[in-house]
Amino acid sequence: MNDSTNSDRPGADRPVPSGDAGQAAAAAGAGAPDDAVRAELSRLRDSIDNIDAAVIHMLAERFKCTQQVGHLKAAHKMPPADPAREARQIARLRLLAENAKLDPAFAEKFLNFIVAEVIRHHETIARA
Repeated sequence: MNDSTNSDRPGADRPVPSGDAGQAAAAAGAGAPDDAVRAELSRLRDSIDNIDAAVIHMLAERFKCTQQVGHLKAAHKMPPADPAREARQIARLRLLAENAKLDPAFAEKFLNFIVAEVIRHHETIARA
C-alpha cells in the first residue's frame, strides 16, 4: 500500500510558520540575505518611514484648513457637505492618481475616507 502522506517527507511533521515568520523561514531555507540585501531593505524602510511621516504631517495641515472651512460654513449657515465639490475633487484625484501610476480606485477610496471625516468635523462645528 502506498501511503503518500506528508509525514513521509523530511521535516513534514514541523508546522509551517505563516506571515513574516514564514517568509523568514523560506528565505533562510533559500539562503539568508546577505548584508547588502539587509542594508538595501533598511534603506527602503527608512524611506517608507519618512514618507509616512510626511503623509501624516500633510494630513494634519489639510485638516487644519478644513477646520477653518467648517467654521466659515457654520458662520454662514452653509451645509457641511458640498457634493458638487466632492465630485470634482474625486475626478481630479483619480486623474492625478492615473498620472502618478497609482490605482485611481484606491485614490478615490482614500479621498472618500478623508471627506467623510471632514464632513463629520463640519457637522460637529455647526452644532457647536
